[in-house]
Amino acid sequence: MDRQLLPVLLLLLGASGLQGQGQRPERPSEDLLEGSTGEEVPQEDGILVLNHRTLGLALREHPALLVEFYAPWCGHCKALAPEYSKAAALLAAESATATLAKVDGPAEPELTEEFGVTEYPTLKFFRDGNRTHPEEYTGPREAKGIAEWLKRRVGSSATRLEDEEGARALMDAGDVVVIGFFQDLQDKDVATFLALARDALDMTFGFTDRPQLFQKFGLTKDTVVLFKKFDEGRADFPVEEELGLDLGDLSRFLVTHSMHLVTEFNSQTSRRIFSAKILNHLLLFVNRTLASHRELLAGFREAAPPLRGQVLFVVVDVAASNDHVLRYFGLKAEEAPTLRLVNIETTKKYAPPGGGPISSASVAAFCQTVLSGELKPYLLSQEIPPDWDQRPVKTLVGKNFEQVAFDETKNVFVKFYAPWCSHCREMAPAWEALAEKYRDHKDIIIAELDATANELEAFAVPGFPTLKFFPAGRDRKIMEYKGSRDLESLSKFLDSGGELPAEEPTAPFQEPLANASMGPREEL
Repeated sequence: MDRQLLPVLLLLLGASGLQGQGQRPERPSEDLLEGSTGEEVPQEDGILVLNHRTLGLALREHPALLVEFYAPWCGHCKALAPEYSKAAALLAAESATATLAKVDGPAEPELTEEFGVTEYPTLKFFRDGNRTHPEEYTGPREAKGIAEWLKRRVGSSATRLEDEEGARALMDAGDVVVIGFFQDLQDKDVATFLALARDALDMTFGFTDRPQLFQKFGLTKDTVVLFKKFDEGRADFPVEEELGLDLGDLSRFLVTHSMHLVTEFNSQTSRRIFSAKILNHLLLFVNRTLASHRELLAGFREAAPPLRGQVLFVVVDVAASNDHVLRYFGLKAEEAPTLRLVNIETTKKYAPPGGGPISSASVAAFCQTVLSGELKPYLLSQEIPPDWDQRPVKTLVGKNFEQVAFDETKNVFVKFYAPWCSHCREMAPAWEALAEKYRDHKDIIIAELDATANELEAFAVPGFPTLKFFPAGRDRKIMEYKGSRDLESLSKFLDSGGELPAEEPTAPFQEPLANASMGPREEL
């Protein structure tokens, strides 16, 4: 899912020059001056507009400060802007003690260097004026989620429950409610529980030490209970008496049991699917407008319980706006109903062998053949265009990549791109100019490959654009280019045989592959 779970996208934005040169200038004397000049911090839509002079003042005046580093040209920043303003309004309406601010990154290179900003937008949370150790913001990119993330840091992340009435009221408040039953609220397990609650924003949390509540819910020992208004209704996570509450184990338990046994893929569920921490995703592609397709859902659901935690079951309606999912798996809508399984860590995709009807038994059998390693994954590849080598920039696909890239007589420079990637589009003119410049060099090939439609056995593409150089020779050497993406820098790289000058700055901006199957990650 604009951050993996049908794999693949994130954000890299880019202008070179974000990474600083040399040592960061000393700040003490400047810090002493900040705020002493009487300069007021301007606001836009309830958001503080900061620069290198006023950041220190804002940190002193606001004990909980979330700062967005943005770029005026950044599309993801523009998408975030209205949500950021709405979040500020939500916090103000509730008199929360958290404040939102923003910094124009390209206009404030000293600050981007100080805080290690390498992509936009980057958000950092400053608590109690601590300038040296801000917390990286990794929460949602919509108003309600931003406000909730902050409220759980400046206030309590869970409600203390004293009686059954309070417990019932909390359970009625959300579809997924987590209650920690602890006999001793001073125990370190309670701190672990509350720390997890700070970031699990899609769940409501409570905790209690009341014996009558232990008895009411049939408990005799410390237990975390997940109550849900779907599927089996409740799941218990007993706390190990000797080992205590393990944050990682509890997190996996909550993620696993807070998901529906079968999840419908859409814009509302995609982020939860991407972040579910279940590596294997089984997708049933159906056309919900057809009764014969809808009848398959019962068997699909029946196969899910034994595989909970191992395989995430997802339904994709090909009659809805899910063309990007179909493209990622190399499918067409008319091929539904069909199954595909993807491992979001390796991005390997699997198709059931031999076709056949979709039933509870066939779904379970397909999953087992993948999990046991009996079934080989398939690789996507477009057909080789008839004119693939007629333009200055040659067109590569999975079926001709190996032959061209590893030609022993050629130096091959390849851009791996995604059609939706803004950074790929930005560098396209330079890449075309590079190909034109070297079109008469018989030993140099400038090429490009759409990595969202073609997969390679030799290596995975981690983000977009990725530039790789394949020098002539028999050793199949592969070099990744990380320099600036202008014609002069690219030419120097080629002319030097694949070496960057020592002073060449790196280019940190790239659109990560994670969740790329669904297009740019929505939270970005």
